[in-house]
Amino acid sequence: MSEVAEGDPLARLRDLTTARVALGRSGAGLPTAAMLAFQRDHALARDAIQALFEPDRLAADLAPSPTRSVESQAGDRAAYLRRPDLGRRLHPASAASLAPGDWDLAVVIADGLSAPAVHAHAAPVVTRLWERLSGWRLAPVALARLARVALGDEIGARLGARMVLVLIGERPGLSAPDSLGAYLTWAPMVGRLDSERNCVSNIRPPHGLGYDAAADTLAWLLRAARERELTGVGLKDESRMGPAALRAEAGTATIAGRNE
Repeated sequence: MSEVAEGDPLARLRDLTTARVALGRSGAGLPTAAMLAFQRDHALARDAIQALFEPDRLAADLAPSPTRSVESQAGDRAAYLRRPDLGRRLHPASAASLAPGDWDLAVVIADGLSAPAVHAHAAPVVTRLWERLSGWRLAPVALARLARVALGDEIGARLGARMVLVLIGERPGLSAPDSLGAYLTWAPMVGRLDSERNCVSNIRPPHGLGYDAAADTLAWLLRAARERELTGVGLKDESRMGPAALRAEAGTATIAGRNE
């Protein structure tokens, strides 16, 4: 029998994941250490949901790139959590502050359900993404308070952007209170469906997707979306496929479209 099996046969499994596995038991309940860890992580998740969004801090992190602050119709955190619909529409004053331009991409950084995720990860992702989008016409970054993903649709539409990318704090989990999500939508307008977006989730190094990997994937999706003029279920992440495989995929898609 190996040393692992003689000691704790599940120790290696626990080393490979942050998920709660093989916690053991004390009588009919959990061991004290496991219970305390659960209560700590639950408190971190609750704190993340209630944490304040700091647009000035983000603007400083993104300098010298231009930014603008907007907010939804939610008004306060309590209303935002109870009324998701209010987080999807701009406050009238914010809507009036956005004028149309000639932009390839509008980026929105939104607090969502975890402001700590946004403060920790949004600026590094945006900085790396800009490096990969040379020659693109980029609107000033919108820093959106009390925002849901769909708020980006109205922001992008009012700015006249061909695409909108929303970086938003994801719903905290018991092992990930600071996970950032990225949602890409072609031709943004109010009423877009979730099926019309692409999502890159769990941006959270070192436990999730790293900044460079996230920027690489987003840059590939953005270029593909601009070329094909679509996002959502019709656009798959093929960034890790070789040229021959990409040609085969494209040919298959074309034939399938003709058959339909």
